[in-house]
Amino acid sequence: MLLHPYIDHTCLSPTAPTSAIKQLCEEAQTYHLHAVCVHGCYVALARNFLHESSVAIAAVVGFPLGAMTQEMKVAEAKDCIVHGCTEIDMVINLGFVKSGLIDLVVKEVAEVKAAIKSNTLKVILETGHLNPKELEILCQKLPETGADYLKTSTGFGPRGAALEDIKTMKAIVGSNMKIKASGGIKDYHSALEFIQAGASRIGTSSGVAIVTHKPQL
Repeated sequence: MLLHPYIDHTCLSPTAPTSAIKQLCEEAQTYHLHAVCVHGCYVALARNFLHESSVAIAAVVGFPLGAMTQEMKVAEAKDCIVHGCTEIDMVINLGFVKSGLIDLVVKEVAEVKAAIKSNTLKVILETGHLNPKELEILCQKLPETGADYLKTSTGFGPRGAALEDIKTMKAIVGSNMKIKASGGIKDYHSALEFIQAGASRIGTSSGVAIVTHKPQL
């Protein structure tokens, strides 16, 4: 099975230099990966590198903690779209989840989706911080926001993606939302397992290793 259409080739290190973004974009083009995923400050740079390419650009919003205001997330998402990305990966407010304020989480996601219109919105749940009931409630409520994907992890939380999380999410959302697995997926067989469990997208810094079946050096 060819996995390149599933890969969001990712560089979210806070110390990543511009040369790393250039390499990320070159690799995405060479291996025909779906998208690159970068911080907002690098969207314009990625657009410059990819201006004649079919590779999409995704940017993270509210990353990695999700603890800023709704208004700040909306402004950040809109700014990323203006500078050239077509996909937003936003982190939810986990403090609101732990407080039982699910309606505020839903409202925030809906506002970001409204702000970016037809562009793709992926909602990062940070599943490593959620108990089973919280994950279930979010999967039940977030489809009403119009967001396109649920995403497991930032890669900066207590753990990355888990197959059981994907299976649980898929069982609840069905065809109402797609699922992006991210965090700790570094080889072809692991990526394939997540896709077979229900993921439609894989977020990874090991995109080349995955599609070439070779370990990342």
